[in-house]
Amino acid sequence: MIARKRDGQELVSAEIEAFVRGATDGTWEDYQLSAMLMAIYLNGMTAVEVAAYTKAMMNSGVVADLSGVPGIKVDKHSTGGVGDKVSLPLAAMVAACGVPVPMISGRGLGHSGGTLDKLEAIPGFQVNISLEDYRAQVERVGCAMIGQTKDLAPADKKLYALRDVTATVACVPLICGSIMSKKLAEGIDGLALDVKFGRGAFMKDIAEARELAEAMVDIGRAMGKGVIALLTAMDQPLGRAVGNAVEVAESIACLKGAGPADLMEVTYALGVEMLILGGVAKDAAEARASLEQVIADGSALAKFGEIVEAQGGDRNVIDDPDGVLPKAQQQVPLLAAKGGIVQDVDAMAVALAALRLGAGRARAEDTVDPAVGVTGLVKVGETVEAGQPLAIVHANDDDSWAAAEVLLRDGIVVGEGTVKVSPLVVDRIG
Repeated sequence: MIARKRDGQELVSAEIEAFVRGATDGTWEDYQLSAMLMAIYLNGMTAVEVAAYTKAMMNSGVVADLSGVPGIKVDKHSTGGVGDKVSLPLAAMVAACGVPVPMISGRGLGHSGGTLDKLEAIPGFQVNISLEDYRAQVERVGCAMIGQTKDLAPADKKLYALRDVTATVACVPLICGSIMSKKLAEGIDGLALDVKFGRGAFMKDIAEARELAEAMVDIGRAMGKGVIALLTAMDQPLGRAVGNAVEVAESIACLKGAGPADLMEVTYALGVEMLILGGVAKDAAEARASLEQVIADGSALAKFGEIVEAQGGDRNVIDDPDGVLPKAQQQVPLLAAKGGIVQDVDAMAVALAALRLGAGRARAEDTVDPAVGVTGLVKVGETVEAGQPLAIVHANDDDSWAAAEVLLRDGIVVGEGTVKVSPLVVDRIG
């Protein structure tokens, strides 16, 4: 099988199933699995192979059964960015509109933040619950936001670990199989994908992002699911906060109608797609009106409180985030050296600053500090005066603050002349 893929031949479903089964039960050695991964990386996979690979990965463990939960179950997945806390307000908004949202998320690694790390910044919030409790909560509350259990797509954990150390992560067929197998194992009926491109995304080029989006949409539809993808830009951070507790606070602001415009633009765009997939809105205008209504009447905020309470978190966070969420010892403004117009806010520079503060992980085993991060970030095109804060750095020690300051000063550029702000939502696939 390895030789056939090495030579560029198409594998049949039984061969792909054997490969995935070998990763799951240990009958393939690590060096054999790694050889196959490299052969796939170099020679690619056909659409038929990718569909078979995804299905085998999904069936390597338990597939959650949500058939007893009324309604069309719809989730959202982002390929990862900087300041991307969309899942928190979005899940509550969509659930408040009557669409069940079963959401299994991941942790941050490298420059990209993780939904689970943000949620765990809320005191008491439990992301590790059983599949039975997950199913019951989706039925009772309308949404559950949990981490991947050991029973869901276990082959992915093994193969991803090998991809990480064999330089085979950046491979569209393998990325598709990894993402879609986990999402389809959740028991969903529909999926809205946020495929990001730009400096702060894993896919730097829009053409690569489009290829990935089209492949994932094709896989989902081949598996009988309703799937759409939005291509969204990730050159500057989304919103004005990057970290964990600080992003939870900004998410709550969104649910109170005070979220940053760029963050709300992406949240509304994905929410519209989820309501249409969920069958509760016939078109974009009706869906947008429903989402705006649940913000205005407070039901989306209340739904987020229900989710927090159901998973053991302190529900007071929705009323008093500043009093409930952990705080860093230092909150130091980064002042503009001169006045002018913000020409650039480099998403990667901000992400690395947050990582240096302790908000993320350079390695999977690293511990995250929930309190640290960056808030009050200026946006491209805004006018600032000399001495005005460009951002506020939340740090727990002087060394990390100093390192973050250098990165932020390099990444935030103030100059003369107007600057064109590129659109956020660039295209829709599906």
